[in-house]
Amino acid sequence: MLKNAFEPCIPTRGTKVPAGPDWLHEIKHDGYRLIVQRDGPRVRLFTRRGFDWSDRFPLISAAARRLRPQSFVIDGEAVWLDGDGLSQFDRLHSRKHHDEVRLVAFDLLAVGDDDIRAQPLHARKDRLAKLLSKSIDGIQLSEHMEGEVGPAMFEHACKLGLEGIVSKHRYRGYRAGPCAHWIKVKNPASPAMQRAKDGTF
Repeated sequence: MLKNAFEPCIPTRGTKVPAGPDWLHEIKHDGYRLIVQRDGPRVRLFTRRGFDWSDRFPLISAAARRLRPQSFVIDGEAVWLDGDGLSQFDRLHSRKHHDEVRLVAFDLLAVGDDDIRAQPLHARKDRLAKLLSKSIDGIQLSEHMEGEVGPAMFEHACKLGLEGIVSKHRYRGYRAGPCAHWIKVKNPASPAMQRAKDGTF
């Protein structure tokens, strides 16, 4: 296991979606959390627990090398998406489709010589959107909604059978480890919850 200088922010489990105006809401995709670090031609993919999976997902690594900045750190979720754009964990976990796995990117932690973790979330997301403004197969921007739509968004996610949503305070910086201003609310009927109950993953 290699040391990752950019440890991931871990959402707090919640039972209620924040509905205030200062929150951003994202779909929680059913995948593997990844920190993507590029330094020149070298790209490394770190899991939440710090394992280096740089050789596991070639599509993500190749996409990272095609982005214009020579150095950056992106936080996101490695997923296998079906034709409707929905993540399918069984396909991802089977290890038979590694060359089809892509990254849904939701945060930018550093670019060039700038460590931007102290900047507010909305500023980091703006910079990430600019970084990913041109379509590149293998990395895509995570869409989000803002403000009081969170509960309705969660209800819709449950109807689609998704894992849930993650709500994040728009004015807070990025913090490694457990974080109270990232709140994850899971769909109780999602396959991810069933796997947790069964102890299969």
